[in-house]
Amino acid sequence: MQLYKLIPHDTKINFVKNRKFTYAFSICVTLISLLGFFLNGLNFGIDFRGGFLMEIKTEQKMNVEDLRSKLSSLNIGEVTIQEFGSDKELLIRIPSSTDLKESHAQLQEKIKRTLGDGVEYRKIETIGPKVGADLVDNAILAVLISLGMILLYIWVRFEWQFAICGVTALAHDCIVLMGLYSLVHYFEFNINAIVALLMTASYSIHDTVVVFDRVREDMLAYRNLTVAELLNKAMNETLSRTVLTSVTTLLSLLALCMFGGKVIFDFCFPIMFGLMFGTFSSICLSAPLLLITGIRVDGKDLELGLEKVA
Repeated sequence: MQLYKLIPHDTKINFVKNRKFTYAFSICVTLISLLGFFLNGLNFGIDFRGGFLMEIKTEQKMNVEDLRSKLSSLNIGEVTIQEFGSDKELLIRIPSSTDLKESHAQLQEKIKRTLGDGVEYRKIETIGPKVGADLVDNAILAVLISLGMILLYIWVRFEWQFAICGVTALAHDCIVLMGLYSLVHYFEFNINAIVALLMTASYSIHDTVVVFDRVREDMLAYRNLTVAELLNKAMNETLSRTVLTSVTTLLSLLALCMFGGKVIFDFCFPIMFGLMFGTFSSICLSAPLLLITGIRVDGKDLELGLEKVA
């Protein structure tokens, strides 16, 4: 009995022929993401803006909306409250503000008086504005170093053309994910956002390297094929593996988003979003870009041969 196959192994999709639509779509989403970033900015969390966080547990279930209204009436800035674990466990976030003349200790005392008795303070963390600014610099540096090391790795393992195409697709995925954070301010840009960026980069480059490996194998095995034919063959041969790997990961993330609560949703949804675009770029963007840079076998440029696949 033949097993069900989500993606047949003998697909013959003409990725090269459709590359113009792929390029146009990628350019559009990249421009939208960049415009959102420069015009709308990011909703920085207290990790980057500074402020303090209080994790509390109450004896009875508290009405989050009523508590938010009471704390907002204290004029202590934008108060974020969310359930954490159970309906009796809450996270209270207060970002730093230049309008406030009170210290963090004084603000915490005002909050404790408002909350009243019967509250267990499990954790109180304070992050100064200087620490937040340092975290922003370190986060940007971490992402840039990661991209640089990936570029160097692919350059050493393959050739410079592969490295340029792989990092271009990788930068596309990171920019699109940044666009999500800039256009949808529901998601805070905090330490978890940096994790999401690095996970998106790792998944994307992993799939891209698999495609590049198959391209290199086919280059040596089929010397009579043009670049366009080689790319189509390699992408179709790795399509089933790439899609199945991504789908199983997406299903796990989807379950966490649906049943993990708000905190888990805020962390997993951006990763799921980045993974979808990472899969798209690995299949439809990174390899077709080799048509622009060109590739070489034994020191000779392969012919494009686009008329055979158009």
